[in-house]
Amino acid sequence: MTDIDPDEARRRLDAGEVVLVDVRERHEWAAGHAPGALHRPLGELDPAEFAGRTVVTTCRGGGRGSRAATTLADAGVDAANLAGGLRGWAEAGGAVVRDDGTPGTLDA
Repeated sequence: MTDIDPDEARRRLDAGEVVLVDVRERHEWAAGHAPGALHRPLGELDPAEFAGRTVVTTCRGGGRGSRAATTLADAGVDAANLAGGLRGWAEAGGAVVRDDGTPGTLDA
């Protein structure tokens, strides 16, 4: 399992090369997430859903995202973890939004 830095992840997401999968809990997702990310709480992550796709996993700080990427990689999915999680994403200038598009937060 590898880490991918936020700038590279954003570039690849914008190019349609990867899917960003947020594995945080529902209340965390509702407070704010990266635009275009999919929400799959860690306990509900199904590697079969991502077969044949390249996935970047994320959480708030990187721990759960790392576990998710390892789970996916062990199942044969091309997966990497977003270095620094969504905190790193936001620090690198990535947007954090709510479902309605308004600015979100990572403090939930």
